[in-house]
Amino acid sequence: MQTLRLKTSSSDGAQRVRPGPGDLAPLLAGAATAVGAAGALLTFADSDSPLRGPLTLFFLLAAPAAAIAAALRGLEPFGRTIAALAGAVVVNMLVAQGMLAVHRWSAEGGIVAVTAISSLLLLLVSVRRLRGRTERRRTP
Repeated sequence: MQTLRLKTSSSDGAQRVRPGPGDLAPLLAGAATAVGAAGALLTFADSDSPLRGPLTLFFLLAAPAAAIAAALRGLEPFGRTIAALAGAVVVNMLVAQGMLAVHRWSAEGGIVAVTAISSLLLLLVSVRRLRGRTERRRTP
């Protein structure tokens, strides 16, 4: 649960809640997840919606970028963003080349492959973090 900071105004003594810059991050992450999921669902449903292309492209960039950004936690925010986006493009290009090489190209297959790679990367990052926590607790 997130706590809100209360700041008092010196003029009237009333307390007002002022959101900080970090308060919007969970909201933006949730919105990005919903937009990406909508893009994947529109592709799997083979919809003729004009939003199918842009939302699918957003998913194909955002899913691997989020996984790579989680792995690069030690970098500065701007550098991590640039590296994550570049890594997302590389993942998408490798998936497309692999699918074209075996003559199995499809939009649905590409989304499944990118989702699997991104999920695997997130799983490895979370396992590494959990292992690091338990090792730190064992050493005095």
